[in-house]
Amino acid sequence: MAGDAMGDDMADDAPHVTRNDSENRYELWLDDTVVGHADFTGTESGTAFMHTVVDDAYEGRGFGSVLAKAALDDTIERDEIIVPYCPFIQAYLKRHHEYDAHVAWPTPKHEKK
Repeated sequence: MAGDAMGDDMADDAPHVTRNDSENRYELWLDDTVVGHADFTGTESGTAFMHTVVDDAYEGRGFGSVLAKAALDDTIERDEIIVPYCPFIQAYLKRHHEYDAHVAWPTPKHEKK
């Protein structure tokens, strides 16, 4: 559902992630500011992650990992397969094998250039 908050048990000043269906992205919020997002699109296979970004001012603080984890966990909760085109999401998945059973890796001919 659009605007659903993930991680409601976090403190107000902690980052939290929402799914914004109207923009096809998961948004990383810090206080009342969107500081990053992971763009996705629905496919026959599941949810394809296309691009992930964290604003330069917030890089190096682990926010990208917070965003990736929340987006991937929500995708699994929705009983969808993760299709990682985004290099950041790919790298995260290669370090977090607990997602392996839920991933359909794109073949080289399907990867975006």
